[in-house]
Amino acid sequence: MMQYRVYVTRSIPQPGLDLLRRECSRVDVRSSEDIPTQKELIQGVKGKHALLSLLTDPVGPEVIAAGHDLRIIANYAVGYDNIDVAAATRKGIMVTNTPGVLTETTADMAWALLMSVARRIVEADRYVREGRFRGWAPKLLLGSDVQGKTLGIVGLGRIGRAVAARAKGFRMKVVYYDIRRAEPDVENAIGAIYVDLPTLLRTSDFISLHTQLTPQTTHLIGSEELKIMKRSAYVINTSRGPVVDEKALAKALQDGTIAGAGLDVFENEPFVSPELLALPSVVLAPHIASASVETRTKMATMAAQNIIAAARGERPPNLVNPEVLEIRPKGPTGRA
Repeated sequence: MMQYRVYVTRSIPQPGLDLLRRECSRVDVRSSEDIPTQKELIQGVKGKHALLSLLTDPVGPEVIAAGHDLRIIANYAVGYDNIDVAAATRKGIMVTNTPGVLTETTADMAWALLMSVARRIVEADRYVREGRFRGWAPKLLLGSDVQGKTLGIVGLGRIGRAVAARAKGFRMKVVYYDIRRAEPDVENAIGAIYVDLPTLLRTSDFISLHTQLTPQTTHLIGSEELKIMKRSAYVINTSRGPVVDEKALAKALQDGTIAGAGLDVFENEPFVSPELLALPSVVLAPHIASASVETRTKMATMAAQNIIAAARGERPPNLVNPEVLEIRPKGPTGRA
């Protein structure tokens, strides 16, 4: 067993914890399921070699500075915008994520939201549960067809491509926008056509967001972009909440500027704009795009494997700041 101390900010699927406990001398798991405060994180990383964090954990410069013995921050997520990677790199701390493993599950969720809002599934479920169903009626809860429509994908990374691939079964036209155009073979394989963002917004019936959160993508979809869309259009977001201006979206839905939205992420999680909560034309999910037993377990073992590799003095398989290897101080990697 390696003399390596790990702090896990919240309980993760057991196989990941079991793997850490087999290999590392100490694994402390924070008992609360609430998002940790900065003070809790600062206390938790003291004396630890590894921090296993979640996407909602604010791992900023103060937390990083408190972790005098930290060698790795293993994020239990694909994204890592919750971590000040530059600050970690300056201190020689490796940062890792869990890419690839949640691609298909997140793509499934994007489609679940798309279908739910288009066919008004949540409204229909509530209608039945409230005892209001009195039998079939010609105009009862009319929604929108999906097959044969145009799907616009913003961000053609792994998840964006997986969402596009599923559109084939619905005989949809797929257009996409990305800051870098995909290779022709990728476009041909999924049948996607590259367009600029205004064209995508103007022509798509369903717009699915799959971009990283950066200063450039914050409020990528705001009031001006919403005005460009069809009145019959739907916005689906399983990427990052701040990509969409929530207040602008709520107003667009209230005014009938667009038809509906399906959201798994929010601008200031866990807070959700009250205006959105009051609207039946938006389906809201609590950031569960990767929430299948299989996927969350794979994420747990992947994060654990990143930590174990660091403990052994090896390059973690999912290192996001490889430049750190040039400056990283040697950490304890011996076995008890």
